[in-house]
Amino acid sequence: MSRAGPTAAALLASFLVTSPVGFSSASSTALSASPSPSLSPSVSAATADGFASVSALGQNGTTGGAGGPVVTAATAAQFLDYISRPEPLVVQVSGTITLPTGSSDGMHPVASDKTVIGLGGTARLTGGGLHIGLPVSEGVTSPPADAVHNIIIRNLSFDGATDDLINVQMFSHHIWIDHNDFSNGDDGAVDIKRGSDFVTVSWNRFHDHDKTLLLGHDDDNAAQDRGRLRVTYHHNYFDASDQRNPRVRFAEPVHVYNNYYRDNSYGVASAMDAGVVLEGNYFHSVNNPARVDFSGDLGRLVARDNILVECNHAIETRGSVVEPRTYYVYTPHRAAEVPTVVPAGAGVGKI
Repeated sequence: MSRAGPTAAALLASFLVTSPVGFSSASSTALSASPSPSLSPSVSAATADGFASVSALGQNGTTGGAGGPVVTAATAAQFLDYISRPEPLVVQVSGTITLPTGSSDGMHPVASDKTVIGLGGTARLTGGGLHIGLPVSEGVTSPPADAVHNIIIRNLSFDGATDDLINVQMFSHHIWIDHNDFSNGDDGAVDIKRGSDFVTVSWNRFHDHDKTLLLGHDDDNAAQDRGRLRVTYHHNYFDASDQRNPRVRFAEPVHVYNNYYRDNSYGVASAMDAGVVLEGNYFHSVNNPARVDFSGDLGRLVARDNILVECNHAIETRGSVVEPRTYYVYTPHRAAEVPTVVPAGAGVGKI
């Protein structure tokens, strides 16, 4: 498991890992005066890893609503009020909440310094999605002072959104999306774009969904994206999620490790000079496990210690990529362990 990364000065290091070109194996609601059910010690003590753990952009890792009140939402009105407040909050979700569509196309903003976490194994958000980030502005090409940041989303089932299940955009940073279940969204499951940075997507199950993970939304968006979009994807279960697992533009490094891919059209696509490190993953019945020749300019990809079973194509590799260990420490499982470890631990009710 990853631990806190080095100081911001260390981020300037440029240690590279290289592979040869070719192929490799509502209304406001006051906070309740009565205490909410407390989180278990294992949940409350959970620590972000991967890129979400790195000290950068004035934020020392990702702590969410730690230090703020713990509140419980059982209705859409309560939930939307709590997640929009400016102060740190731990927002517990109880049961199923149906999010309205209204004028927002069902996308609802989450303010900085929030932990949004499901109670037990049955907490669910349906009919809408969560939006993390400021409104789109093409002219903003560096992180603004008020960028949305420091958000944890854990132990929730998401389904039935009319747009994305989660959308992260406009230089949002230090986001940890962990131990959730994603299915049946109309567009992306977790889309990360427009200069967002220092994000970890871990121990989630993606199923019954087409366009799963988009990292960088457009070939013409280098001004916002180049040098950013640093994301760790680890121990996710891509359970017949069809494509974009993830589909990457411009980002470097993107660290994709210890994920279990089963019955997908393709796993990872690296394009527009993105740099991906792909390690310790297990691909079973995946047509194209990983590609650098996809659409737009070629990407870069370094592969090591992956296992392919009943796949139609080999992993495409190309060029050099900044090593993730430049930023943080981690200890991967062996790829052979992934088909056991990941399904047993990914998704809701397992934290």
